[in-house]
Amino acid sequence: MFPFILTSLAGLSTMIGCIFLYIKPKKENHVIISGLSFAAAVMITVSFTDLLPESFSLLKMIYKPFPMVILVLISLNIGMLISFLLDKYLPNQEESLYRVGIISMLAIIIHNIPEGIATYMAGSTNTNLGITLAVAIALHNIPEGISISIPIYYATKSRKKALLYTFISGLSELFGAIFTYLFLKSFINNQILGFLFAGIAGIMLHIALYELLPTAWKYKNKKLVYLFFLIGFLFMLINHIIF
Repeated sequence: MFPFILTSLAGLSTMIGCIFLYIKPKKENHVIISGLSFAAAVMITVSFTDLLPESFSLLKMIYKPFPMVILVLISLNIGMLISFLLDKYLPNQEESLYRVGIISMLAIIIHNIPEGIATYMAGSTNTNLGITLAVAIALHNIPEGISISIPIYYATKSRKKALLYTFISGLSELFGAIFTYLFLKSFINNQILGFLFAGIAGIMLHIALYELLPTAWKYKNKKLVYLFFLIGFLFMLINHIIF
């Protein structure tokens, strides 16, 4: 049960990001700008400091440097294409903020499933490694919760919807662990995980650069966008250094 408990706690830490739903600001726009900018910085930083380095680390055991770089870039672009298609075919009649929340939720679900796989595998083989990985994942899941709950809440004015969608995204990490236990344990290898992490980095970069930041820019407060983007970047950098 220990790997499942670890994975559940790491995934459901996403819900901590919902705390901002209960803060009543003087200006709603400031919360939206801050949340989106912070979340964008987290996604970009996670891609470049965690997902892509991990992809290279796993694949260098299998491939020579040149083909490895090409394969990582292909996987990265496939991830971006998947995110682009999700964006393109999501119904356009919804309000912009609502779309951002839904797209973020889908991206984070896709991101959380392999994280659940990794946490389960680590917790099953090495308790200390499992705990360290779970803590690191939990810390960067908090701003991911912000990226879902803030746009959903301010688009719909429904805390229930914001909490539900955030909860579903967090629960997907446990789904990854259960799916691994039932079906994947004997099939998951470094090659598959390497391609998967690069693809997820592509999804994260597309969401951050084409959804979160452009939506934050629309509110025309550049200083706040820069400030919270920097805070998000530093938060993840410190998290990466510590863990």
